[in-house]
Amino acid sequence: MSQKFGIFKISHLNKIRIRTVLFIGIFWTAIDLVIFLLNQPPQSHLHSIWTRELFMFLVSLGMGYLFVYRLKRMLRNSPLWLNFFVKSSILLLSALILTFIIRFFSSVVLQGESAYETYQHLQNYALFGNWLLKKIVYWIAIFFVTQLILIINEKYSPGVFFEILAGKYLHPRVEDRIIMFIDLKDSTPIAEKLGHSVYFQFIREFIYLVSLAIIEFEGTIYQYVGDEIVCSWKNSEKNTSKCLDVVIESRKNIQKKSAYFKRRFGIVPEFRVGINVGEVTVGEIGVLKKDLAMSGDTMNTTARIRSACNELNHHFIVSKEFVEASKLKGWQTQSLGLIDLKGKDRSVELFSLKI
Repeated sequence: MSQKFGIFKISHLNKIRIRTVLFIGIFWTAIDLVIFLLNQPPQSHLHSIWTRELFMFLVSLGMGYLFVYRLKRMLRNSPLWLNFFVKSSILLLSALILTFIIRFFSSVVLQGESAYETYQHLQNYALFGNWLLKKIVYWIAIFFVTQLILIINEKYSPGVFFEILAGKYLHPRVEDRIIMFIDLKDSTPIAEKLGHSVYFQFIREFIYLVSLAIIEFEGTIYQYVGDEIVCSWKNSEKNTSKCLDVVIESRKNIQKKSAYFKRRFGIVPEFRVGINVGEVTVGEIGVLKKDLAMSGDTMNTTARIRSACNELNHHFIVSKEFVEASKLKGWQTQSLGLIDLKGKDRSVELFSLKI
């Protein structure tokens, strides 16, 4: 599913990160351009302005890379307030240094001042004027807005925030979707063995690895409920393959970290999966806390299919509708027959995945 560029492959997760870096570069440059035009005389040369903003865009890309790649990984397990404070402090210091560089570049290269004259002007601005204070407030405001947008975007899963912003789900919409429920196998005995605090760390690591697989294959994470993840795709043959890839990739991610899980927890997690396809109703709900909700018989049936994994002693179970919508070969599935699911008036034909 990754796109190839020569000998390189860019994962979907990295494509999301690259888009985020580009968003930061464009967003910060646009704000700088507006502020610059408001504070400059009308006779400013167009060439000088675009040269300055090109330099600003390149600087913003560098800071975006620091923001998205380096600091995000470093602070993944830190509380939100510390995450926010450390990121803002490091980026503010970097921004102030880069502001001096941009100012120096504009004065020397674009306005033809000598390096000494520019240095004197910068010193006067920084020490005797309110320029430095304005810049600090300016960058703090930009960082706050940027982090707020990224946090909200992550809450709703990548890309969904902008659909909500556009009002797409303000009124309920009926969509044909692939629904997947994934949860931890034997969660109760594991929790009793590890204790509540350690168990929480265990499921956090488990959910992190499964979520990476879902994001890699372009799934939308609907919600986390304890040790359970609910995700979806719009129904298409291509997306049924991506859904199955998530199961395989999740297992690979856990296998790669098996030594870590054994060393830290004494247990390597296993998971159960229920997959179905059909119509769901999607819309915004809530008053003080807004959220995106999916409802309908397809959701209920998928939850029952995942629960049937225990009763039927199979890890991965899918509905007949999913098998018919996918490219699965006969040898990749095993019919479990017509199964009575709780809350369903009719028996449902289920299949076990052999992957």
